[in-house]
Amino acid sequence: MDNNIPVKEIAQMLDMVAEKLPGLVANLMNTVYSEEAGTNIGKAVGAFYKQLIESGFNPEDAMAMTKDYLNSIKEMIGIGQFNQTINGNK
Repeated sequence: MDNNIPVKEIAQMLDMVAEKLPGLVANLMNTVYSEEAGTNIGKAVGAFYKQLIESGFNPEDAMAMTKDYLNSIKEMIGIGQFNQTINGNK
């Protein structure tokens, strides 16, 4: 077993990660929190509610299901977890 740790390579890799990560996070946040993303989520949630109503669900049940749908979207993209982390409520 080789006990040589590639310190130079690890340091270079960490430097590259430190250089690239802030831009990657910023781009991800812009993607999730952009006006376009909000518009698309709004359209999807509205279409979901409309389809439930057209399928015969009563408005109260459709609204409850739509809220659950929106919460699942939030969980999927991690908004709830992100907000908890920012607010210190892990």
